[in-house]
Amino acid sequence: MSENLTELSFTVSGRISRPVADVYEAVADPEQLSRYFSTGGARGRLDAGAEVTWDFHDFPGAFPVQVVDADPPNRIVIRWDGEGTSSDDGSTTTTFEFEPLDDDTRTLVTITESSWRPTPAGAKSAFGNCQGWTGMLAALKVWVEHGINLRDGFYK
Repeated sequence: MSENLTELSFTVSGRISRPVADVYEAVADPEQLSRYFSTGGARGRLDAGAEVTWDFHDFPGAFPVQVVDADPPNRIVIRWDGEGTSSDDGSTTTTFEFEPLDDDTRTLVTITESSWRPTPAGAKSAFGNCQGWTGMLAALKVWVEHGINLRDGFYK
């Protein structure tokens, strides 16, 4: 049986040595997100139904982000515009899942993003975002565990 690839998606994950509520808050709270991820600042809390803005020094201009769902401290789902997407509105869907581990002394963070066409443009965008979310996970870990902004000076 032949399978046809109709959409590209990826999942990255990592473990952070803090309780799930603390890790969730570090993603949902724009003040914290601005300290380790959105190098140009985040505006608006990641609450269900909200439209927030993320700005990055390594990309020109701020990005609108729609919060599709938020279930503290377990899950956040966002949509934002992308290149080479397979969705009708030109956006991708990113899901953050937060799972408590070891009696809630650690948290497994899993980030899944989907909705690119299986084309060179779709693959380039998917791989770029995969790199970005992997960097975000590393920066999140260092921020929540040690209070260090790993991205400071990294891009500009």
